[in-house]
Amino acid sequence: MTEVRQNPVQHPVPDAIRLRWSPVAFAPEPMDDDAFHAIFEGARWAASAFNEQPWRFVAARREDGPRFEKMLDCLVDANRAWAQHASLLIVVCARDSFARNDNPNAHAWFDSGQATAQLMLSAIQLGLHSHAMGGFSADKAREHFGIPEGIDPICAVAVGRLADGSLLDADTAARDRGPRTRKPLDEIVFEGDVAAD
Repeated sequence: MTEVRQNPVQHPVPDAIRLRWSPVAFAPEPMDDDAFHAIFEGARWAASAFNEQPWRFVAARREDGPRFEKMLDCLVDANRAWAQHASLLIVVCARDSFARNDNPNAHAWFDSGQATAQLMLSAIQLGLHSHAMGGFSADKAREHFGIPEGIDPICAVAVGRLADGSLLDADTAARDRGPRTRKPLDEIVFEGDVAAD
């Protein structure tokens, strides 16, 4: 059985945060409809400026072979090597203007990031894990999935169940087992002037 690791938190946090991390060892199994809909329902209820809900998710389950292959083609080689085993691949997008007046929405990426975080935490509640990736081609995503102008591809996300790493090369498997660290709170939280790095 694959070990479920916990983040070395220093203060109490919800279980979904304590258990969330970005693995690269996924079990190549399908995702059922209930799980698929539940993670996007979590994303749907994120906060957004003027309740605009600018996020758009392009999804491909592994059981949809041709669509899944197109999604894999959007990833850089290093990400494709491990993401090919995930149950679900997603391209996260944001509508760059407000629907109500077509003015630029400067908060669209932030709001879409919030929705993505809620998607990832919803996955944890279902015993799934996720890994967001900046290493993808927005141009290929537009081409493969007909993403129009005004909708910005932001990142890709892999979702699935943890695996033991036996499908990974040795270096990637070692990275997956490595320690998870974060900056201490006094480097990121300021009650006075913000310190320069």
